[in-house]
Amino acid sequence: MGLTVLAIDAGNSKTDVAIVTADGEVLATARGGGFRPPAVGVDTAMDDLAETVTRALTTAGLTSVTHVSACLANADFPVEEEQLTTALDARGWGTTVTVRNDTFAILRAGVTEPRGVAVVCGAGINCVGMRPDGRTARFPALGRVSGDWGGGWGLSEEALWHASRAEDGRGAPTALSRTLPAHFGLPSVHALVEALHLEHVPALRRHELTPVLFATASDGDPIARTIVERQAEEVVAMAVVALTRLDLLSEETPVLLGGGVLAARHPQLNDHIAHLLTERAPKAVPQVVTASPVLGAALLGLDRVGSGEGAQGRLRRYYGV
Repeated sequence: MGLTVLAIDAGNSKTDVAIVTADGEVLATARGGGFRPPAVGVDTAMDDLAETVTRALTTAGLTSVTHVSACLANADFPVEEEQLTTALDARGWGTTVTVRNDTFAILRAGVTEPRGVAVVCGAGINCVGMRPDGRTARFPALGRVSGDWGGGWGLSEEALWHASRAEDGRGAPTALSRTLPAHFGLPSVHALVEALHLEHVPALRRHELTPVLFATASDGDPIARTIVERQAEEVVAMAVVALTRLDLLSEETPVLLGGGVLAARHPQLNDHIAHLLTERAPKAVPQVVTASPVLGAALLGLDRVGSGEGAQGRLRRYYGV
């Protein structure tokens, strides 16, 4: 059959797999659950991944491929990439294996060559950059302990902080003290905090407060607007540092915005990001990426096996971009 690529995009909540030929034909796809080595251990995470990969290989009529291109959540440090590369190699799915953080999949999905910067703002926030010569820029992205701020989880926490202080008098008044509990049909922030603490409202539902924050900001609430503007500042700070590390500030360079918070295209957030980039990185070209990240993993695989533009274009058309 010739050269083939097993593309894996494995996030915390879901995993997408594709088997692709070197000319960009998709032979099979499969979807599975999340990939969480820190929570369940590498062996169990790999066993879960194996079920999804095996389904795709079976559909494609293959037992192995030429190259495995894996973009994985929780591959945040080189030592973790090495550990996961070893684990994938032991499965025998491909002759060669490359492991990257899953943010690289979003970056590659949005560019026509492996060149640019991507900032992903989903549950958390992360940023990576790459050049065709193999140079990369990245952050540990472990949350506040590694200097990060924001993402859906952080935004909801910040909104609750301000709402709680407004309600009990420690902070400035904000409509968030009304809109956040109202989302859950509760009469006060105190009632919402109690419901979250006692798990009457599951903790995972806290992410629902992020759209409420944006709606409250759109209605003009100063505190909510300040939170949204800080998120824009954080996105741009990461992007500018990555561009600087890769010597791309003086070149026209795509800055891809991905993840649920940025893909929602909230005008206040995305417009402020564009404004700040104009000031601090005038040659940056911001654009929102909504393409499936597994496309990016597959394109990275095609880069590895030497496929040309025709194959990449065929693959992009399959994914509707």
